[in-house]
Amino acid sequence: MSAFEINLWLLAAVCLLTWLTSVITKEYSWVDRIWSIIPIVYMWVFAYGAEFANPRLNVMAALVTLWGLRLTFNFARKGGYAKGGEDYRWAILRKRMSPAVYQIFNIFFIVIFQNALLLAITLPANLVLDSSNDFSIVDLVFALAFLGFLVFEFVADQQQWNFHQAKKAGKAKGFLAEGLFGISRHPNFFAEQAQWWVLAFWCFTIDGNSNWNYLLGAVVLTLLFLGSARFTEQISASKYPDYARYQARVSMMIPWFAKRGQTEEALEVAN
Repeated sequence: MSAFEINLWLLAAVCLLTWLTSVITKEYSWVDRIWSIIPIVYMWVFAYGAEFANPRLNVMAALVTLWGLRLTFNFARKGGYAKGGEDYRWAILRKRMSPAVYQIFNIFFIVIFQNALLLAITLPANLVLDSSNDFSIVDLVFALAFLGFLVFEFVADQQQWNFHQAKKAGKAKGFLAEGLFGISRHPNFFAEQAQWWVLAFWCFTIDGNSNWNYLLGAVVLTLLFLGSARFTEQISASKYPDYARYQARVSMMIPWFAKRGQTEEALEVAN
């Protein structure tokens, strides 16, 4: 059985497990809870497919492991693994849908679509499973780019964590618009996507493949993050009147200089 076939069986098992747990517990963040874990498994299965003799695949799997450890840590400290630690956006969507429609949404979007996406973003590794060329400076450049975006995301998440802790302590209010959030409204989202684009192009560069279907995972991930960011911003805009000025001044995703000529109030943390 090939590494790809093993991962397909794992995908089917994970879909069944996350669906059953959502039905039993009536919590719908089980895919969120394995989001940072199952891609690590997929990557090491690909490395296993080369009998761990492919240094390039081993490095890729190790980098994705670092990605997963960081994301798991951040998710855990926010209470994502605690009982009742469901993503607040699912509760909002449940109010907008009938119970039957939400269950259909649960099966096809939350369970099947998201789990398939987690395999799709690791799938470019299949391109280099049989690569025989040596680990080179090109590999090093891509590996460092992946690490750079990983550090960028860590800093963004830490700034967000510090802000919300200050908010709980009554030392801050409103929304975060400073640090990396002063050049991107979602710097952590940007870095998350960028890491998987780096992995995809890394595999394409080494393999010299023209089958662009392998980029589908990164493309869909980007579309998912754009949709998630817009939904999150709708909620923020309804809570904070100044959020519209922040949106007008600061890039949504790609870090860039804040626009000039807008009121400085858009950069304030306070409501």
